[in-house]
Amino acid sequence: MSRKSRYNSYKAKVGRLAKNRLNRRFHTPIRLQKLVTDVTEFKCVGEEKLYLSPILDLYNGEIISFGMSNRPN
Repeated sequence: MSRKSRYNSYKAKVGRLAKNRLNRRFHTPIRLQKLVTDVTEFKCVGEEKLYLSPILDLYNGEIISFGMSNRPN
């Protein structure tokens, strides 16, 4: 039985770290001032996977855009 490797986005130190501009202030009174995103993996039928990347406005928690792909890029 072959062993599959799991996807891992960590590749050690590549480039430089971004500044922590939010400083744990996750709310804002101004629309479109603070936008955040993340990548979520969904397992589909068989071995298929789907990756979802929404863009969230921290003003009201609304998803203003999203992307879906079969690769996490």
